[in-house]
Amino acid sequence: MSELADLYPGFASHFVSTSVGKIFARQGGSGPPLLLLHGYPQTNVMYHRVAPALARNFTLVIADLVGYGWSSVPTADADHAPYTKRAMAAVMIEVMEALGFVRFHLAGHDRGGRVAYRLALDHPGRVDRLAVLDILPTYDYWQRLNRQYGLTIYHWLFLAQPEPLPERLIAGSPTFYLDHTLASWTKAKDLSGFDPRALAHYRAAFADPTRIHACCEDYRAGAYADFDHDAADRAAGKRITAPLLALWGGGGVAAAAASTPLDTWRQWANDVRGAPIDAGHFLAEENPAATVAALADFFST
Repeated sequence: MSELADLYPGFASHFVSTSVGKIFARQGGSGPPLLLLHGYPQTNVMYHRVAPALARNFTLVIADLVGYGWSSVPTADADHAPYTKRAMAAVMIEVMEALGFVRFHLAGHDRGGRVAYRLALDHPGRVDRLAVLDILPTYDYWQRLNRQYGLTIYHWLFLAQPEPLPERLIAGSPTFYLDHTLASWTKAKDLSGFDPRALAHYRAAFADPTRIHACCEDYRAGAYADFDHDAADRAAGKRITAPLLALWGGGGVAAAAASTPLDTWRQWANDVRGAPIDAGHFLAEENPAATVAALADFFST
């Protein structure tokens, strides 16, 4: 993928050695550390439109999740480790420590948001402030799954099917599947909100069968271990202690699951604020100006 455009000019590139292999991350800017985590079916590149503005006030670390982008693809076991969000969160702590950051701000979109809130629950001393972009907790998604919502997030059930069914079907036409998925989750229902250079990154990563498999392992973990981890914390009354900002697209996935995402997050965290962004699911690319404004204000408080 070396021929792909550099969408973070001036940022350093790191391949950080961790317990599951090398994790790729971009680093740039100055100020307090802020770790940004992407979602499915994307890579670190999804933050390229908001990074320049955020880098004025924060030292950004923008990582590829385990199995995504340029990061290593570890072998999964019957329990889908190391693709649980608990395991992914622990790896991100390894990355941040290797780069010199013990405590940091944290923002995650989609699957990265699930890694982010799990990290805040499991390692509260690591997180100063937490932002989650267009998600509700995994526990709540599964609990709310009915006919209407099942049609909206059908991929949760499809990707979690046993290997190799989803892998083989997606690999038959990976670019079609990727483009359809991205377009269907935008407000405009097309690809107009994405930079063509970013799309080239997403398509290149998604053409790799090992990464298609890793994505499926991510969702298999979400259907089993991740749900169990959330359910155990919910039963025990464990809460996120870091201040939490919830942003969601007015036409995004979280809004389809709950008319008031803040009410849901207040069941999980002590200090919650947030607002909708005029976008679909991909806030940072569909409406970067509003996303930057909300994140910068929250993390600068």
